[in-house]
Amino acid sequence: MTTASSADVPLHLAGNNAPVAEEVTVEPTEVVGRIPAELDGVFARNGPNPRTGWSPHYFAGDGMVHAIALADGRARWYRNRYVRTPLYDNPGRSRFALAFDPATGTVDYRVTTANTHLLAHAGRLLALEEGGFPYELTTELDTKGPFTFGGTLVTPMTAHPKVCPTTGELLFFGTRLRPPYLTYYRASPTGELLQAQVVEIPEPTMMHDFAVTERHVVFLDLPVVFDRAAVGGPGWRWDDAHQARFGVMARTGGPVRWFEVAPCYVWHTLNAFETGDVLTLTGTRVAALWRGGTDDFSGGLPNLHRWRLDLTRGTVTEQQIDDAAVEYPRVADTVIGRPHRYGYVSSFSLDAAPHHGRIHRYDFGGTVSRQTHELPAGNACGEAVFVPRHRSDDEAEGYLLSFAHDRRRGTGYLLIVDAGDLAAPPVAEIHLPVRVPTGFHGTWIPTGALTPPPDTPATPPTPHPTTPPKTPPDHPTTAHTHSAQAPAPHAPPCAAADRRPARRTGARRRRR
Repeated sequence: MTTASSADVPLHLAGNNAPVAEEVTVEPTEVVGRIPAELDGVFARNGPNPRTGWSPHYFAGDGMVHAIALADGRARWYRNRYVRTPLYDNPGRSRFALAFDPATGTVDYRVTTANTHLLAHAGRLLALEEGGFPYELTTELDTKGPFTFGGTLVTPMTAHPKVCPTTGELLFFGTRLRPPYLTYYRASPTGELLQAQVVEIPEPTMMHDFAVTERHVVFLDLPVVFDRAAVGGPGWRWDDAHQARFGVMARTGGPVRWFEVAPCYVWHTLNAFETGDVLTLTGTRVAALWRGGTDDFSGGLPNLHRWRLDLTRGTVTEQQIDDAAVEYPRVADTVIGRPHRYGYVSSFSLDAAPHHGRIHRYDFGGTVSRQTHELPAGNACGEAVFVPRHRSDDEAEGYLLSFAHDRRRGTGYLLIVDAGDLAAPPVAEIHLPVRVPTGFHGTWIPTGALTPPPDTPATPPTPHPTTPPKTPPDHPTTAHTHSAQAPAPHAPPCAAADRRPARRTGARRRRR
């Protein structure tokens, strides 16, 4: 088992952030409580796991998916598998060197870590990272290859697409570091690309997430910008001169209406919806990010924040909902883009070994209230994914699933909590004989969900490289928020960063 306990280990490789050395398939060693029989499917979560055992920062690790299969009140298996990308096949090689062809000035978007999120849509399971193409996986986590919607996707794809619960359409965007900087996409429920629209923005910004409503999409154009003078360095920096703003566009395309907001960075949106002509968006906000460099978190830890955009008057009101440090916000999939009552988040810290983790449920009905599930001392968890009870559309009728780490045992477990009563003891803990490292985002895959519908694009034709313009070439990058257990104080990957040792810190790092 790979561990990271030495005082000179960087934070993003310390404690449970350390990678594991092996791919395994094992059975659980112990179940505390009772696994609900209605949970019939696979819970899977993505995250960075550098194959060499080292990476310059948290975002640069090779994607590894961890999954556990549940059926008939039992845990059938746990397995972890790398996403087989060119970076996996060339351990230790520079991402820039693998992706960029200096002879043609083109970038190969097959070169990606695929380490951020997972999406189940149109019968396919995709591993996502916003610097490259998605990679298709099987239910058993074997890699099938890059997926480009039949060759029609020619930009990277965000790690945070949205599936409309009404139409089944997939809404997403892609960003690049040369024009066009931002492209919006809409795909059918069966996986055909229906729409691709360039959205004009003045410069490349680190647009990690966005939001959708029943009628609109909302882009977050915020002051973390790409510094072309820093090619070969971290690349991203805070820019006070860049006006923070939200862009509202019809889901079917058209002009974008921009609303200026107070300077901030938003890693993730919880949800958005419309009530008449007022659009409400909730997300995790910091006042500033990387002002003094990509290890500067003096802008604070993320809090839940709400914006209301009046589409008639053209005004914005902003409100901090709570002062708790939280991340990885989720709602039930059935209320994405719709009015919702509940939202779920996980606690957030800059410690490699937090005292304990928490899952919060916010109730937005009337006065906002918060209920908390607190893990025991020495236990911490990541993102909590809502899974509905059988045949229930109620956004509180279900379970929250999250991989957790028990520091005393040195192993991981799947935590199952009643979403309707977070103060209650766990419904079940499924303990494993192996450690599950801290990761990013996950999803629930019901049994039978990964059967591709007929006559959908195959996976895939040869990816289409970008046409080299006269502007500087794309620089393959990724950007991701930091671990809820121990965020990594580093910028997205870049050519020089792949070769430069990380700044060394203690296994526990003081808050900034």
